[in-house]
Amino acid sequence: MRAYETTLPLRFGDCDPSGIAYFPSYLDMLAGVLEQVFAAAGAPFPELIEKQRMGTPTVRLEVEFARPGFHGDVLDWCVSVARIGISSAELVYAVRARGQNLWSARQTVVLTSLLTHRAIPWPDHIRAGLARFMENADAHHSSA
Repeated sequence: MRAYETTLPLRFGDCDPSGIAYFPSYLDMLAGVLEQVFAAAGAPFPELIEKQRMGTPTVRLEVEFARPGFHGDVLDWCVSVARIGISSAELVYAVRARGQNLWSARQTVVLTSLLTHRAIPWPDHIRAGLARFMENADAHHSSA
């Protein structure tokens, strides 16, 4: 597995008045990191959405918070693809700062046509791009 990795600062606007990360800000960051993952997989959102008229809505999201993040933290993100189905993909996020696990998430997205708003199969190039971030080599053979 070669997970996707990135870092993001925890800014003043991401925190409550006490300087602790505000959880909706984490979810906003997660949406941005998802966009980075798709770009790294060869499917940048401007191309996917505007030219190919496809979207990746979230149909399931589980989040577990372990420790607070604080204003000024540098968040280390590690994202792997747990499963790629016919039209869905499950991504696993681990977020760390100061050498500690802060939170984790498991997200399922579904590729949809922006014209019909129905699920569509992953094109081969996107499937192959996402498979580069698979947790294990056999996982890309799953279905659903």
